[in-house]
Amino acid sequence: QVQLVESGGGLVQAGGSLRVSCAASGRTFESYAMGWFRQAPGKEREFVASISWSGSSTYYADSVKGRFTISRDNAKNTVYLQMSNLKPEDTAVYYCAAGPGGSYYYLHKYEYWGQGTQVTVSS
Repeated sequence: QVQLVESGGGLVQAGGSLRVSCAASGRTFESYAMGWFRQAPGKEREFVASISWSGSSTYYADSVKGRFTISRDNAKNTVYLQMSNLKPEDTAVYYCAAGPGGSYYYLHKYEYWGQGTQVTVSS
Protein backbone atom coordinates (compact mmCIF):
# COMPACT_ATOMS: atom_id res chain seq x y z
CA GLN A 1 0.00 0.00 0.00
CA VAL A 2 1.20 3.50 -0.87
CA GLN A 3 -0.24 6.69 0.57
CA LEU A 4 0.12 9.87 -1.50
CA VAL A 5 -0.40 13.41 -0.28
CA GLU A 6 -0.24 16.38 -2.65
CA SER A 7 0.57 19.91 -1.60
CA GLY A 8 1.55 23.25 -3.07
CA GLY A 9 -1.53 24.13 -5.05
CA GLY A 10 -2.98 27.63 -5.01
CA LEU A 11 -3.97 30.67 -6.97
CA VAL A 12 -1.54 32.15 -9.49
CA GLN A 13 -1.80 34.68 -12.29
CA ALA A 14 -1.44 33.68 -15.91
CA GLY A 15 2.21 33.52 -16.87
CA GLY A 16 3.24 32.67 -13.34
CA SER A 17 4.83 29.57 -11.87
CA LEU A 18 3.91 27.06 -9.21
CA ARG A 19 5.38 23.83 -7.90
CA VAL A 20 3.21 21.06 -6.55
CA SER A 21 4.61 18.19 -4.53
CA CYS A 22 3.50 14.67 -3.72
CA ALA A 23 4.82 12.93 -0.64
CA ALA A 24 4.61 9.15 -0.54
CA SER A 25 4.63 6.75 2.36
CA GLY A 26 4.15 3.05 2.71
CA ARG A 27 5.69 0.55 0.34
CA THR A 28 8.91 1.18 -1.51
CA PHE A 29 8.46 4.47 -3.33
CA GLU A 30 11.40 4.03 -5.67
CA SER A 31 9.90 0.92 -7.21
CA TYR A 32 6.98 2.86 -8.68
CA ALA A 33 6.54 5.02 -11.73
CA MET A 34 4.84 8.26 -10.76
CA GLY A 35 2.38 10.35 -12.68
CA TRP A 36 0.55 13.64 -12.46
CA PHE A 37 -2.99 13.94 -13.75
CA ARG A 38 -5.50 16.77 -13.60
CA GLN A 39 -9.24 17.18 -13.70
CA ALA A 40 -11.06 20.38 -14.51
CA PRO A 41 -14.74 20.90 -13.62
CA GLY A 42 -16.98 18.99 -15.98
CA LYS A 43 -14.07 17.27 -17.68
CA GLU A 44 -12.46 13.86 -17.48
CA ARG A 45 -9.23 13.31 -15.63
CA GLU A 46 -6.32 13.70 -18.02
CA PHE A 47 -2.65 12.81 -18.11
CA VAL A 48 -0.14 15.59 -17.44
CA ALA A 49 3.28 14.00 -16.90
CA SER A 50 4.96 10.84 -15.68
CA ILE A 51 8.40 9.74 -14.57
CA SER A 52 10.06 6.35 -14.34
CA TRP A 53 11.19 4.86 -11.04
CA SER A 54 14.77 6.00 -11.61
CA GLY A 55 13.84 9.42 -12.96
CA SER A 56 15.67 8.73 -16.20
CA SER A 57 12.54 8.80 -18.37
CA THR A 58 9.83 11.42 -18.41
CA TYR A 59 6.68 11.86 -20.49
CA TYR A 60 4.45 14.88 -20.98
CA ALA A 61 1.10 15.73 -22.46
CA ASP A 62 1.46 17.94 -25.52
CA SER A 63 -0.48 20.68 -23.77
CA VAL A 64 2.19 21.10 -21.08
CA LYS A 65 5.36 20.13 -22.91
CA GLY A 66 7.98 22.83 -22.53
CA ARG A 67 6.14 24.46 -19.62
CA PHE A 68 5.95 21.72 -16.97
CA THR A 69 8.75 19.60 -15.52
CA ILE A 70 8.29 16.44 -13.49
CA SER A 71 11.02 15.25 -11.15
CA ARG A 72 11.43 12.96 -8.19
CA ASP A 73 13.64 12.62 -5.14
CA ASN A 74 13.63 9.00 -4.05
CA ALA A 75 15.56 9.83 -0.88
CA LYS A 76 12.66 12.07 0.16
CA ASN A 77 9.90 9.87 -1.27
CA THR A 78 8.61 12.88 -3.15
CA VAL A 79 7.66 13.70 -6.71
CA TYR A 80 7.35 17.25 -8.00
CA LEU A 81 5.63 19.06 -10.81
CA GLN A 82 7.16 22.41 -11.65
CA MET A 83 4.69 24.46 -13.67
CA SER A 84 5.73 27.58 -15.56
CA ASN A 85 4.02 29.98 -17.94
CA LEU A 86 0.70 28.89 -16.49
CA LYS A 87 -2.48 29.47 -18.47
CA PRO A 88 -6.11 29.71 -17.31
CA GLU A 89 -6.77 26.38 -19.02
CA ASP A 90 -4.32 24.75 -16.59
CA THR A 91 -6.86 25.34 -13.82
CA ALA A 92 -7.77 21.96 -12.34
CA VAL A 93 -7.35 19.64 -9.41
CA TYR A 94 -3.96 18.00 -9.76
CA TYR A 95 -3.53 14.40 -8.65
CA CYS A 96 -0.40 12.34 -8.26
CA ALA A 97 -0.48 8.62 -8.78
CA ALA A 98 1.82 5.62 -8.37
CA GLY A 99 1.92 2.64 -10.67
CA PRO A 100 4.14 -0.12 -12.04
CA GLY A 101 6.79 0.54 -14.63
CA GLY A 102 5.28 1.22 -18.00
CA SER A 103 2.26 3.06 -16.67
CA TYR A 104 3.21 6.10 -18.74
CA TYR A 105 0.01 8.04 -19.57
CA TYR A 106 -2.38 5.11 -18.99
CA LEU A 107 -4.64 6.31 -16.19
CA HIS A 108 -6.04 2.83 -15.52
CA LYS A 109 -2.57 1.39 -14.82
CA TYR A 110 -1.97 3.58 -11.79
CA GLU A 111 -2.75 1.79 -8.55
CA TYR A 112 -2.56 4.50 -5.91
CA TRP A 113 -3.89 8.05 -5.98
CA GLY A 114 -3.63 11.12 -3.81
CA GLN A 115 -6.54 13.32 -2.82
CA GLY A 116 -5.58 16.12 -5.18
CA THR A 117 -4.56 19.76 -4.86
CA GLN A 118 -6.35 22.68 -6.49
CA VAL A 119 -4.46 24.87 -8.96
CA THR A 120 -6.25 27.98 -10.16
CA VAL A 121 -4.80 30.26 -12.82
CA SER A 122 -6.40 33.67 -13.16
CA SER A 123 -6.35 35.62 -16.40
